[in-house]
Amino acid sequence: MNPEEQKVSVLIFGELHVIRGKGSEEYIKKLAHDVDKRMEEIALKFPRIPAHQVAILAALNFADELAKIKEEQMTLLNMLGESGGE
Repeated sequence: MNPEEQKVSVLIFGELHVIRGKGSEEYIKKLAHDVDKRMEEIALKFPRIPAHQVAILAALNFADELAKIKEEQMTLLNMLGESGGE
């Protein structure tokens, strides 16, 4: 294990996972909490779907949010680039 990496135990959707990462323990736990929360929200809306499908829907939700943020960032960068040349 890289000296900068650490192992952090987290509970996501009722399952214990050991996550290895370079972030702080607090950061990794916050990410795990966000994933757990999103999965719980989806499970409440769709109580009959299996856990792996809940995980896929959560991943798609996060991917959608990320894509929208990237698009907004590009729009802002383009606006700054256009106004910076005037």
